[in-house]
Amino acid sequence: MSHAHDSTENSVKDDAPAGSTQKDGEVCAVCCDEGHGHSPRRDCETACEIGILPTHESDHIEDEKYGCSEHCCECGHDHGKREGEGCELKDGCGCGHDHGDSDQFGLTGWLGAVLFAAGLFFSNRPFTPYLLLAAYLLVGWRPLQKAVRNIAKGEVFDENFLMSVATIGAIAIREYPEAVAVMLLYRVGEHFQGLAVNKSRSSIHSLLELQPETANLLKDGTEQTVPSAELTVGDVIAVRPGERIPADGVIAGGATSLDMSSLTGESTPVSVKEGEEVLSGSINLEGRIEVKVTKLAKESAAARILQLVEDAAKAKAPTEQFITKFSKVYTPIVCLFAALTAAVSTLVFKRPPAEGIYAAMTFLVISCPCALAISVPLGFFGGLGLASKRGVLIKGGNFLEGLGEVRHIVLDKTGTITTGTLRVSNVEPAKGFTQSELMQYAFSAESGSNHPIAAAIREAAQDGPKPSAMQEKPGYGVICEVDGRHVLAGNRRLLTEEGIEAPAPGGIGTAVYLAVDGKFAGLITVSDTVKPDAEKTVAALKRRGIASITMLTGDNEPTAKAVASEVGITDFAANLLPQDKVTRLETIMKGAAGKTLFVGDGINDAPVLARADIGAAMGALGSDAAIEAADIVLMDDKLSGLEAAFEVAAKTRSIVRQNIAFSLTVKFAVMALALFGHASMWLAVFADVGVALLAILNCTRLMAQKA
Repeated sequence: MSHAHDSTENSVKDDAPAGSTQKDGEVCAVCCDEGHGHSPRRDCETACEIGILPTHESDHIEDEKYGCSEHCCECGHDHGKREGEGCELKDGCGCGHDHGDSDQFGLTGWLGAVLFAAGLFFSNRPFTPYLLLAAYLLVGWRPLQKAVRNIAKGEVFDENFLMSVATIGAIAIREYPEAVAVMLLYRVGEHFQGLAVNKSRSSIHSLLELQPETANLLKDGTEQTVPSAELTVGDVIAVRPGERIPADGVIAGGATSLDMSSLTGESTPVSVKEGEEVLSGSINLEGRIEVKVTKLAKESAAARILQLVEDAAKAKAPTEQFITKFSKVYTPIVCLFAALTAAVSTLVFKRPPAEGIYAAMTFLVISCPCALAISVPLGFFGGLGLASKRGVLIKGGNFLEGLGEVRHIVLDKTGTITTGTLRVSNVEPAKGFTQSELMQYAFSAESGSNHPIAAAIREAAQDGPKPSAMQEKPGYGVICEVDGRHVLAGNRRLLTEEGIEAPAPGGIGTAVYLAVDGKFAGLITVSDTVKPDAEKTVAALKRRGIASITMLTGDNEPTAKAVASEVGITDFAANLLPQDKVTRLETIMKGAAGKTLFVGDGINDAPVLARADIGAAMGALGSDAAIEAADIVLMDDKLSGLEAAFEVAAKTRSIVRQNIAFSLTVKFAVMALALFGHASMWLAVFADVGVALLAILNCTRLMAQKA
C-alpha cells in the first residue's frame, strides 16, 4: 500500500596479504623476519609492545585471530619460546624487558641468588670476588647476551645495554656486591612485572573469548561436533543451555533467553523464540535451541567484535606516539648526562674517579623509560577493554584519547535520540465512534501493507475484521469494505477527494484519517518515541562540560522542536537532507574550539560520521556499513552508551597521566641525587623496577573494573 498521510513528521529514517595462510611457526611473508606465526592485519609492533597479545607459538595463529601489518615488528622477539614465555619489547619500549614472562627468573636466577648470599656471608675472603663474579654471570647472562645481540643489530640504547654497562662499570671499580645486586633485582623486577602484565593480558583475553571453537551441527538426523569455522550458511546447529552461539542465525526450533552482555554490555537477558535472529557470542541461558546459520563464523557479530578490539591496538593515541618517540631520544640523552655526571663529579667536585664512575652508572640504571613505554600503551588498551565490556567498541587509543577533547556533540534525531520505531501516540474518534471501533477499522484497512505506519497501527490494534474489495490510491491511501461498510484510510486529501470534511492535522506525528460510509470517523496519530535514557544522558553530558549539544533531523520543525525540548536540547536544525547535515556539521566544527563528536544510527549517516572529528554509530552491531564508517560503535540501542564512553575515556586519561607524572618525578629525583653523589645503584634499580611495576599495576585497575 502506498501511504501519503498528512504528517508533521517525515518517514523514519582487506584482502589478506601474502602469508596469511601460514601454519603455526611459519614466517609471515609481510611481517618481521623473526619467525612470527602472525596472520595478517595485526600491527604486531603495538601488540607485542604492550605485551597483551599472545607471545608464544600456539597463540600466534590460533583461529587466525591475530594478524600483522606490513610495517611489522622487526623486534628481535624470541618467538620460538614455550607457552607462557614472553615477548621482548622493542620500539615502544626500547628497554628489552621480557614483560610478558612471569616465570623467567628460573634456575640461573636462584643459583645466582644463592652465590650472592654466600658472597655476602663470606665477605673479605680471598674467594669472595669469584663467588660474586659467578653470581653476576648467572643472573646477568640473559641481559648481557641480549645487549650484545641488540648492539649487533644496531639497537644500542635499550635497558640491557644500560644494565650491562652500569654493572660492568661497577665491577671495574670493584663494587662486586652492587653489580650483582643490580642484576639480581633487575631480574626479580622483570619477574614481577611479567606477572602483572600477564594478569592484564588474561583480562583482555577474557573479552575476546566470544566465539566458541566448535559447534553442534545437525546433519542427517545426527549431531556432530565440528569446528565453528567450517559452518556454512544454511547449516542447522544445536545450542544447549550454557553454551555460546557460534554463528549468527535464526532460531529454527525452540525458545530461550540469551545473555548478550559480552556483545552489548546489557546484563538483562533477552527472550527469543522461533524465527527471531540471534547473534554469535550470546550465551544460551535456558532451553535447547536449534539455529539456522545465516552468516559464516568469520563474518558474524562476535568475529566483528574480535576484529574491532584487535585492530584498536593499531591506532595509537597521540600520547602513545609521543612516548614512543620520547623513549628513543630520552635514553641516549641520559647516557650523555651519565658521562657528564662522571666528569662533573671528578673535575668540579674533586671526587675520586671511582665515585664519578659510580654516579654515572647509577644514572644509567635509572634512565630506562620502561615504566612509561609499557604503562602508557597498556593503559589505553585497558581503556579499550573496559569500554568493550560496557558495550562500546572504540577503534583505537587515538579516538579514546580524542573523547577527552570533545567539546561539541551533534546528535541525529531518528534512531539516536528517538527509537526510530513508529508507535500509535494518539487516537481521536469522531462523534458516533469509539476508540476500539476506529482501531479495528484501521487494522483492517492497513492489513495488507508493509509500511512502518501500517505496522504501528496493526501492533496497537491487535485485531480486526478481514477486509474485502481492497483498492489502493497511491499518494492518498486505501479504500476497502469491512463488514459491509465502506472504509477509507489515508491522508486528509483522500477524504477531501471523496467529499468528506475532516479537520486539519494538529500536534506532532503522522495523521491517518478514517471515514466510514462517507462520514469522518476519526484520526490516528503515529509518531516516533524518545528513548527512555535520552534526557538523562543529555543532562550527564552537559555536566561533563560539553559546551554545546545540537540535534539534526530531516523532520519538520514542530517535531524537531518537541523532541529537542523533551530531552533538554536547545540547539536544533530541521528539514535537513543528508548533505545538509554535513554542511551544518562543518559549520559547527569551524566555529568550535575542541573536537566535535557526531552520533547517528549508522544507517543513513555515513557521510556525517566520516566528516566529524569522531563519529559514533548507535546500535550498529548488526550493520557492517556503520561499523566501517564509525570510529566508535555503541553496540546496543541506548544513548547512555555515549556517557559510558566518556567515563572510560576520563578514567583512562587519568591513569595514563598518573603513570607519566609518577614515573618522571621518581626518575628525575633519583637522577638529581645521583648527580650529587647521594644515590646508590641499589636505590636506582629499586626505583626503576618499582616504578615500572606500580605503573603496570595502576593500569590493571582499568581492566579489573566490571561492566
